[in-house]
This record gives sequence, structure tokens and C-alpha cells, in this order.
Amino acid sequence: MIGMTSVLISGAGIAGPALALWLTRYGFDVTVVEKAPALRPGGQAVDFKGATHRTVLERMGILGDVRARQTGGEDGTVIDAAGRTLAVVPKEFSGGEIEIARGDLAQLLFDHTRDACTYVFDDTVTSLTETPTGVDVTFARSEPRTYDLVVGADGIHSTTRRLAFGPERDYVRHLGYYYALADVDVPGAPQMYNEPGRMASLGGGKAPAFFVFASAPLSYDRFDSEQQKRIVAEAYRGGGWRIPELLDQLPEAREFYLDSISRVTTDRYSAGRVVLLGDAAYGNTLGGYGTGLAVVGAYVLAGELHRAGGDHRRAFAEYEAKFRGYAKVSQQISAGRLLAPKTRLGMRGRNALFSVSALLTPLLNLTERLATDDTLEDYDVRPQPA
Repeated sequence: MIGMTSVLISGAGIAGPALALWLTRYGFDVTVVEKAPALRPGGQAVDFKGATHRTVLERMGILGDVRARQTGGEDGTVIDAAGRTLAVVPKEFSGGEIEIARGDLAQLLFDHTRDACTYVFDDTVTSLTETPTGVDVTFARSEPRTYDLVVGADGIHSTTRRLAFGPERDYVRHLGYYYALADVDVPGAPQMYNEPGRMASLGGGKAPAFFVFASAPLSYDRFDSEQQKRIVAEAYRGGGWRIPELLDQLPEAREFYLDSISRVTTDRYSAGRVVLLGDAAYGNTLGGYGTGLAVVGAYVLAGELHRAGGDHRRAFAEYEAKFRGYAKVSQQISAGRLLAPKTRLGMRGRNALFSVSALLTPLLNLTERLATDDTLEDYDVRPQPA
């Protein structure tokens, strides 16, 4: 690489710090900007599946750390309103091979990169202007600066994608459901309860309380949690089982998050000197592969930038050519339909899927096969000590 290429990464979730880890090893000058005032703790558990995910984590030098923090997922029970068992969701399906709390993974990646790059919290990109030699960037709080390259690793609702590619409506498709996570004081073993078009669960690694409900697109402030809690309360009004108990706890939830179940489809990953990574490029909410795709995508993008000596045109083209096929797994899943079928017939069919080994075993094999790519490149950088 000629000189030191400066890279701005928007987003300090999983994809952004994973990319920062690789780029700083390769000698890039990396800045990560994050809208939140600090790393977001908690959140649902995320998981890794298969040899490709394991190999990338090992090459990053964090596989041992991830294993040390894994949640050790539990089997979940699908129950009726009286608490009777209808089906068992095996931990291998819900938690993959290695399950870890999202907040723990984010902290781990931050700890591995904080001394090698610059993190700027409580700020966001407000404009991107490409020039022949770089990208002029303005921020909500910081002074303007020019970078050689900009990476949008800022999720399904990516600001970077909106500024460089176009409005969200052109790239994000609502899949007919919403989900919510709430950290509430309602004890219990991992259980999931369904009524047509809505699911509520408690316990387990995903979240203390987890909701999925069918809905047309809703208009609300994504940063107003009190408004979002009212939306969930209305969606579950009149629900059975322990739903009233869960709803009573919502106002005092220590953490709360609501979002749509949506799919991102982009016809290209890059526009000039700006490139998308993770959910911003190929996200599918609750699809089960998002974290693995983010980590593997970061590995490929950084490796191609290194191999191309910082030549973004060549690197971005190779990144897309090598990764788009692997990322197609994110386009094939609709978690809402599985978690909250809209009819009682659909609920019975879903329960049968988890109850009949002849149906479940091929599904478990498929989930690992889709996460495995035998053509994973070796970019000649071995793990470094923490």
C-alpha cells in the first residue's frame, strides 16, 4: 500500500469494529464514528455457525475470547396459554454453534481496536461529497474532514447509504412484522407463546422479553422508546399467557428496542469511494446470519483493500464479486413468519417443524451449510496477541 489510506467507518456495532481490526493491522488510518453516546450494551444474543465463521474469528485472534464469553444457549419451549409444551426449539437452531450476547461481542471488538484507531461517539455523518482525491465529510458535532474512503457499517437504517446511494425506501423492504426486546424483571425458563400474528417469549439468551408481531409499516420516532413501548402494548392488548405481566413491566424496562423486520437489497455495494458493509448492504432482521455476514464481510473487504494496495476501485469490485453470492443467504429468510405465524394452522405447522426429527434435522444441516463457504480467501495476516 502506497502511503497511509485514511478510512472513516460509520457505525461501532459489530461490522465497523471488525473492519477496523483488520484495516489497522494492514496499516490503514481508521476513524470510527458512532451516533450513540457509548457502546450499546445488552441486546439479543447473536451467533456464529460453521467452519467459515470459526476460521475468520480464529484469524482475527478472538475465537478464544468469543468462546469464553458464549452464553451456552438453551433449548426453548413453545407452550400454550396454560403452559403446556407444544414443541421444543433446540439450542442448535436458535443459538447456532457459538452464541454470545451482542453487547459482549461489541465490547470485545472495541477492546481489540480502541488503541489502534480513533473512536468518536455521540456524532454522525451529515454529508458526503466525493472529490477526485477523497470524500469531504461533515458531521453533526465534529469539524469537517476529508478521508480517502468511507465505509457505511451503520445498520439497516444506514445514514451512509442514504447520503451516498439514495433514500431508505429504495433499499429496505418491510417484511410485515416488528420485533421488540425488553430487559424486564419477569423470571422464567425460556418459553415462547403464540397467538395468530404475535409471539411473546421470556428467558434465555436472546432477551429477557422478546416480542414479534405482524403489522403494516408503522410511523414512529426511532429514538423515542416511550412511544415504542406504547406501540408494543397496543399490539399485545388482550393477550393471554403471561403477556399482561410482561406489558406491566414495559414502562420500567432497563433497556428497550423496537424495529421492523426488514430486508436490505442493494444492486451494488459501492458508490465511488463509499462502500457498504454488514446490514447496511445486505441486512435481514433476525435472519440468523447477520453477525456472521458482518464479520466475514469485514474480513473480505479489508483483505481486498490490502491486496489492492488501497486502490478502492479494484478492491470494492473484488469485495462485491467474492461476497455477494455468500451474502445471498440473507435474502432467503423471513423470521417473522416462523416466529409469529398469522394463522393457527401456521402455528401448528411451525410446531411440527420443531417436533419431527425428519423435518428438523435437514433444517439444522441447511443452516450450517448456508453459513459455510469453501472458497474463503487467505489474505496472509495471522492473529496478533490481544
